[in-house]
Amino acid sequence: METAHTPPQETVAIADKPVLWVEAVSAWYGKALAVDDVTLSFPPRRITAIIGPSGCGKSTFIRTINRMHEIIPGTRVAGKVILDGQNVYDAGVSPVAVRRRIGMVFQKPNPFPTMSVYENVASGWRLTGGKRKSELDEIVETSLRQAALWDEVKDKLREPGTSLSGGQQQRLCIARALAVKPKVLLLDEPCSALDPTATAKIEETVGVLKHELTIVIVTHNMQQAARASDLTGFLLTGRLIEYGETKKIFTLPKEKLTEDYITGRFG
Repeated sequence: METAHTPPQETVAIADKPVLWVEAVSAWYGKALAVDDVTLSFPPRRITAIIGPSGCGKSTFIRTINRMHEIIPGTRVAGKVILDGQNVYDAGVSPVAVRRRIGMVFQKPNPFPTMSVYENVASGWRLTGGKRKSELDEIVETSLRQAALWDEVKDKLREPGTSLSGGQQQRLCIARALAVKPKVLLLDEPCSALDPTATAKIEETVGVLKHELTIVIVTHNMQQAARASDLTGFLLTGRLIEYGETKKIFTLPKEKLTEDYITGRFG
């Protein structure tokens, strides 16, 4: 194990000491470079949006944070991802343990199709060794409440997770990620398959969750980034062009490329 790391000061956009940061992270698919030397910090109890045009490396970047990128054959990651002072890529660090502490929700809702609403949420907690019925019941209810879903499904806990609406399924996936009590939650285009009503519910839910978690959201929707995030990072061709408070990024960006992108001149 490596000794504790200190975050690079220039990446800290606000006063809080970051829970998570990345240092000089690059990622490849075979020989193709998808993320290029990104250094970025994520303060606690904040939502950070990662924006940029399609194919710019947004999803690949957040998949490096919880070591999901490495499950794809032929991929490679360089650099450090520091959580609570430890590099998650250190030798001896379990990728499974990393993914429990850094949860992830994907673009399309993906509840386990053969499992009930209850079992979808309980499944992750079972893998941590939690088996007592009273404990599971508490975890399931708490997680569903955190995901703003309990009142809608408390009488449907034994029904298939796939029987829920699209927006409910996505909140079920959020509840499933929350059940193992992560410190960081990654959301990869969580609303792209949802209608405006369901999108608003997800944004409202995430806005409440940020008081307990560090949240990173990839979105192609700049209005969503402006509405829902505290900090924004703009990626282009795998490189971090600009990072700072969302309000400043959208009203007074420092970089011409950022201004061109948010005003619709390209992308």
